[in-house]
Amino acid sequence: MTQRALEKDVDRQIVATHKRFVKAMDTRLPDLSLETKERYFAVLSALVTKLETPEKPLRDIMQEMMLEAGSMILQELQG
Repeated sequence: MTQRALEKDVDRQIVATHKRFVKAMDTRLPDLSLETKERYFAVLSALVTKLETPEKPLRDIMQEMMLEAGSMILQELQG
Protein backbone atom coordinates (compact mmCIF):
# COMPACT_ATOMS: atom_id res chain seq x y z
CA MET A 1 0.00 0.00 0.00
CA THR A 2 1.41 3.39 -0.96
CA GLN A 3 1.80 6.20 1.56
CA ARG A 4 -1.03 8.11 -0.14
CA ALA A 5 -3.34 5.09 -0.15
CA LEU A 6 -2.58 4.47 3.52
CA GLU A 7 -3.32 8.11 4.35
CA LYS A 8 -6.63 7.98 2.47
CA ASP A 9 -7.59 4.79 4.29
CA VAL A 10 -6.83 6.35 7.68
CA ASP A 11 -8.86 9.44 6.69
CA ARG A 12 -11.77 7.16 5.73
CA GLN A 13 -11.54 5.35 9.07
CA ILE A 14 -11.54 8.65 10.97
CA VAL A 15 -14.66 9.84 9.14
CA ALA A 16 -16.39 6.51 9.81
CA THR A 17 -15.46 6.69 13.49
CA HIS A 18 -16.77 10.27 13.75
CA LYS A 19 -20.10 9.04 12.36
CA ARG A 20 -20.17 6.15 14.85
CA PHE A 21 -19.41 8.59 17.69
CA VAL A 22 -22.29 10.89 16.74
CA LYS A 23 -24.68 7.95 16.46
CA ALA A 24 -23.59 6.56 19.84
CA MET A 25 -23.98 9.94 21.58
CA ASP A 26 -27.35 10.56 19.91
CA THR A 27 -28.50 7.27 21.44
CA ARG A 28 -27.14 8.02 24.92
CA LEU A 29 -28.04 11.69 25.21
CA PRO A 30 -31.72 11.34 26.14
CA ASP A 31 -30.86 9.13 29.14
CA LEU A 32 -28.11 11.31 30.61
CA SER A 33 -28.76 13.43 33.68
CA LEU A 34 -28.69 17.20 33.30
CA GLU A 35 -25.46 17.38 35.32
CA THR A 36 -23.77 14.82 33.08
CA LYS A 37 -24.99 16.64 29.95
CA GLU A 38 -23.57 19.91 31.28
CA ARG A 39 -20.15 18.34 32.00
CA TYR A 40 -20.11 16.61 28.61
CA PHE A 41 -21.05 19.84 26.85
CA ALA A 42 -18.31 21.77 28.67
CA VAL A 43 -15.64 19.27 27.58
CA LEU A 44 -16.97 19.01 24.03
CA SER A 45 -17.24 22.80 23.64
CA ALA A 46 -13.69 23.32 24.89
CA LEU A 47 -12.37 20.69 22.48
CA VAL A 48 -14.19 22.14 19.46
CA THR A 49 -13.05 25.67 20.29
CA LYS A 50 -9.44 24.52 20.45
CA LEU A 51 -9.76 22.53 17.22
CA GLU A 52 -11.07 25.64 15.47
CA THR A 53 -7.65 27.26 15.98
CA PRO A 54 -5.82 25.78 12.97
CA GLU A 55 -2.36 27.02 13.99
CA LYS A 56 -2.50 25.11 17.29
CA PRO A 57 -0.91 21.64 16.99
CA LEU A 58 -3.19 18.71 17.77
CA ARG A 59 -0.68 17.45 20.33
CA ASP A 60 -0.98 20.73 22.29
CA ILE A 61 -4.77 20.53 22.14
CA MET A 62 -4.77 16.98 23.50
CA GLN A 63 -2.42 17.92 26.35
CA GLU A 64 -4.63 20.87 27.32
CA MET A 65 -7.78 18.76 27.10
CA MET A 66 -6.32 16.06 29.33
CA LEU A 67 -5.68 18.65 32.02
CA GLU A 68 -9.04 20.40 31.63
CA ALA A 69 -11.15 17.27 31.36
CA GLY A 70 -9.37 15.39 34.14
CA SER A 71 -11.42 16.87 36.96
CA MET A 72 -14.66 16.36 35.05
CA ILE A 73 -13.79 12.74 34.41
CA LEU A 74 -13.10 12.21 38.10
CA GLN A 75 -16.46 13.78 38.98
CA GLU A 76 -18.20 11.43 36.58
CA LEU A 77 -16.42 8.39 38.01
CA GLN A 78 -17.33 9.38 41.57
CA GLY A 79 -20.96 10.16 40.71
